[in-house]
Amino acid sequence: MSGSPPEHERFARDALRRYGRPADSTLRLLGLPENTTFLAGEHEDPLVLRIHRPGYHSLPAIRSELAWMTALRAQTPVATPAVVPALDGSEVVVVQVGDTARNVAAMTFIPGDTAERNPDEVGFDQLGRITAVMHHHSRTWTPPAGFTRFRWDLDSTLGRDARWGDWRRGPGLTDIDRDWIQRAADDITERLTRYGTGPANFGLVHGDLRLANLMVDPAVRGGPITVIDFDDCGWSWYLADLGAAVSFIEDTPTGERIIADWLRGYREVTTVSDEELLLIPCFVMLRRIMLTAWVASHPDADSALGAGANFAPNTARLAQRYLCDLNWLQNCIFGSHV
Repeated sequence: MSGSPPEHERFARDALRRYGRPADSTLRLLGLPENTTFLAGEHEDPLVLRIHRPGYHSLPAIRSELAWMTALRAQTPVATPAVVPALDGSEVVVVQVGDTARNVAAMTFIPGDTAERNPDEVGFDQLGRITAVMHHHSRTWTPPAGFTRFRWDLDSTLGRDARWGDWRRGPGLTDIDRDWIQRAADDITERLTRYGTGPANFGLVHGDLRLANLMVDPAVRGGPITVIDFDDCGWSWYLADLGAAVSFIEDTPTGERIIADWLRGYREVTTVSDEELLLIPCFVMLRRIMLTAWVASHPDADSALGAGANFAPNTARLAQRYLCDLNWLQNCIFGSHV
């Protein structure tokens, strides 16, 4: 169980009994450091166990996440894991180890690998279509009673008490860097305040549709994309999902290609107004600032380590480009607007 704190394994093994599985089933660590995810019974009837970190979601919020994921699976073509109920029918079980309780959910195992490891297997026009279907479902779905998820609004993304932390603490930032990012944040705040949070613009979104949360099977060329990890789903601007699609690669040619492909696919399903097209750099920059805060608050996470020591200072360079280069992203945005 390399890399997994011993107490995480104890939670997983206690939870296995609640799902009718032997407590000594094989366990393989799939993910840290947020929620801890294990694959149980890898070679026969596999099950994914997710041990939720404390303090991020309430039990009703976790149930709400699973409710939307289940509704998407049942009511749309979007592929998601299936929720596996415990023996007593519970979608979430509370596991007690000593004096500590943790919420645990189980889902079916999706074979293959993440798009992060196999980006060439992903058609980002397909991801755009999938996202548009999810957004349409969000606009028309009636959530069950008690449904609750948090908001990704301006305060919770850019404020000093933002959900992922304070971007001002980004490692390596100088005062000049912070000034550039603050100016970009002020511009984003002004533009999104004007855009508003009406039902046409703002609703239930996945919130983290980046490569690491898309499963593909390299053995099936052009096969389906399975959307996983709805842990950050909540209420936000629909176009925030496009910003998430280019997480950590916002300032690269690959990021621009993804934006163009995503938009082409998205617009096959639904319309995007000229006003919204002009706001896309705003959402890309917003996501980059959020990730700068996340890297600062999760310095030991694999994604933070992989981002490199210059990620935060490069956010300042991107903020400068966002503010000063009127042509930034225009070719990939309006090249797809045909």
